Amino acid sequence: MTSDVTRLIGFYKSPLGRLSRALVREQVMELAGDLKGRRVLGLGFATPYLRFALEPAERVLAFMPERQGASAWPREGPSRTVLCDPLEMPLTDAAIDLTVAIHALEHVADAEELMRELWRVTAPNGHLLLVVPRRRGIWAQRDNTPFGQGNPYSGGQLDKLLRDHSFVPEVWRDALFLPPFQSRLVIKYPRFFERFGRVFGPAMSGVICIRARKEAFPAVPRRKKAERFVRLPGMSTATARSG
Repeated sequence: MTSDVTRLIGFYKSPLGRLSRALVREQVMELAGDLKGRRVLGLGFATPYLRFALEPAERVLAFMPERQGASAWPREGPSRTVLCDPLEMPLTDAAIDLTVAIHALEHVADAEELMRELWRVTAPNGHLLLVVPRRRGIWAQRDNTPFGQGNPYSGGQLDKLLRDHSFVPEVWRDALFLPPFQSRLVIKYPRFFERFGRVFGPAMSGVICIRARKEAFPAVPRRKKAERFVRLPGMSTATARSG
């Protein structure tokens, strides 16, 4: 199931959404590093985490999938949002230095084809930053948040997917150890729950955050466009009536 943009915006306006954004954004900012003069792409619904990149980066774009829908971002100035097919991004080869993909990989129908497209648009020695729900984490088991939608991943699955498509994982982080409940106790003491959850190790985290570097040569060639889509045969009016 894909979260639509209205539900995503509603979640991030809620108390639990604001807390989860703050906790995940800390990891995103640390993994992103120095963005001065870099070209940054936010894929999926990454805009709640990208404001810190607006000033130092050369440019920041936000690509949102057609099935999800899009919203204008940022609030001030011209919108940097593009509604597009993530498997056919309107970018030239090697156009992006850093892609931050959040609420993206777990919703795409063809993860391998998305990885090929990300390899195409990433500049040499550029980076990909993924934030993905942990498969056995408590956030993935509850559908009251966007992290409970789509297809969650384990660390091993992500590592294989990245390496199979010429991205080398460099840094791993875990986040969202607090439970995904809109309770007063969780909202009032999020740092306590985050520290308490970390005591039990990564298995208690809600999301996996990874920074991976692009290798020089693609491990798997892109499929031909005709192979990526299943087309149904046309049906004439006469055929439809006789069926």
